[in-house]
Order: sequence, then C-alpha cells, then structure tokens
Amino acid sequence: ARETLLEFPCVFPLKVIGRNVSEFEAEVFTIVQKHVPEATREHITRRPSAGNKYLALTVTFVADSQGQLDELYLELNRHELVLLTL
Repeated sequence: ARETLLEFPCVFPLKVIGRNVSEFEAEVFTIVQKHVPEATREHITRRPSAGNKYLALTVTFVADSQGQLDELYLELNRHELVLLTL
C-alpha cells in the first residue's frame, strides 16, 4: 500500500475544474455519488472563473480510504469535461 498523509475516515474537499457548461456539474456529481453514495448536492460549492468560461466545484465529503479517493480521481480525470482535479 502507498504511504498516505491522510487518516481515514476524514473530511475531504475535492476540487474539480472544468468547462462551465450545463452538464459539467451533473456529470461530476454522478461520478462522485458512485464512489461516495452519501454525497448530496448540498456538499458542492461552485465558483465560476472570471470570464465565466470555467467552473470550479468543491465537493466536501467524508473519505473512507485512499483507494476510494484514487478511484474517484481516476474516473473524474478520464471525463472529457474535467480539466483538472485537486
């Protein structure tokens, strides 16, 4: 297993940046819910970029394991609307 600085379970703020198109938030939420079934839309904060071209979403949830986070990042990063995850 890989070394991790996080202790699980922990509250984890996941940042996802993508194009500010209507389906971006819905697609991200669908992927998050697959890995974090208890996540709700109330856990999402949104910040559009200055030019409104991009949207930064922060989804805060309780992460159970490094594996859960790795799988979530992998799936998000494979999505064509996602530009960056932090």
